[in-house]
Amino acid sequence: MLADRAARPPARKDAASDRPDAKIFHHSFAADALSVRSALRSALARFMRQMTRDEAGTLELVLAEVLNNIVEHGYGDSGHGTITLSMVRDRRGLSCSISDDGIELPTECLLQSDTVQEMRPQPDHLPEGGFGWFLIRDLAEDLGYHRGNGRNLLAFRLPLKPL
Repeated sequence: MLADRAARPPARKDAASDRPDAKIFHHSFAADALSVRSALRSALARFMRQMTRDEAGTLELVLAEVLNNIVEHGYGDSGHGTITLSMVRDRRGLSCSISDDGIELPTECLLQSDTVQEMRPQPDHLPEGGFGWFLIRDLAEDLGYHRGNGRNLLAFRLPLKPL
């Protein structure tokens, strides 16, 4: 028995082992409104004890905006497609990635800097919709997007207070 332990290489310490409860939440679901609602409930239930109420509200708002945009604009409410949501809590916050095989995300959604400020609608003159991406960019950090092999991948981090 001691020989077995001696023959094994020492355990490697990596960044994942430094994460508190670094279990990945991974959920794939149909691209329809009812499935989005269920996925939101599952994601919130998984991380609720690891964040404040305000942080949970921010998570729900950002995920609802992103997921509902995918259903409405990426699939046109057809429900024919799959969305995959993955999240993990670490020292820097909650890292989220969302992938789907809907249409490509328009580049205007991810514009940064002064261009965004110039385009920002006034809250008292908002049309139906149109403010979601401003909320997402304001509330999320490290927002990134990639399109490859017919799939969209959106990744971002929500800053959270340390555990």
